[in-house]
Amino acid sequence: MADTSPAPPPSHRISASDDVEVSAYLEIAEGGRRALASDSPDPRDVIVVIDFGSQYSMLIARRIRELHVYCEVVPPDAPWSEVLRLQPKGIILSGGPASVYAPDAPLAPTEVFEAGVPVLGICYGMQLLAHQLGGHVDPSEQREYGHAILHQAANASPLFDGLPPSMPVWMSHGDRVTDLPEGFRPLAYTENSPVAAMGDEAGHFGLQFHPEVVHTPQGKQLLENFLFKVCGCQPSWTSENFVTENVARIREQVGEGQVICG
Repeated sequence: MADTSPAPPPSHRISASDDVEVSAYLEIAEGGRRALASDSPDPRDVIVVIDFGSQYSMLIARRIRELHVYCEVVPPDAPWSEVLRLQPKGIILSGGPASVYAPDAPLAPTEVFEAGVPVLGICYGMQLLAHQLGGHVDPSEQREYGHAILHQAANASPLFDGLPPSMPVWMSHGDRVTDLPEGFRPLAYTENSPVAAMGDEAGHFGLQFHPEVVHTPQGKQLLENFLFKVCGCQPSWTSENFVTENVARIREQVGEGQVICG
């Protein structure tokens, strides 16, 4: 029997906050794939986070975005040509559960160190910097997990500009840098880590601690120093603009069609 019920009236629903949230989730679900696939240069300053499996990788990206700089998270095996399309102003190497001297340890693309942009290695990322640039990493005699007091070395560094000589930080590591790569100098230490931060004149920095977590109270200022004083980023990105742009992009892509988001 044919359905004789009247057709539903055309929808006059106005976009509400839930629509904006769904659109944002769509963008997040796509990760960096859509941005990496774009052939047009991005006018925003962009920081790329290379994710080595840390539980904090997305938190790093969130902290960067909270400072009004756009950030994309990519895996270590992302094609470098696609990373270049983002035109990053800086690169962050995340932490991770591996040991750099393990046979199957994930490594940073060698192009990271040839890109001519600042690089910040965090925890495992710092150990990668040391390992891949000619330094040495060994198992620590004592695993350092939890709160520690970081003491700056006498060498001034823009990374620690405006920060106190000693400050609490959050550690989570079982390995440590024992020999610095050529051109690097120690920037800070803790009781159990003689090299808790390092850097060179090319803008490569390593932190054995996690600045992105709330347990490092001055960590946000440290990331701010990296973005603005080392990378030269401009705080021009906002989540509101991001959502608005992507709502418009999704609507343009969908046209008169309909979208189901689960």
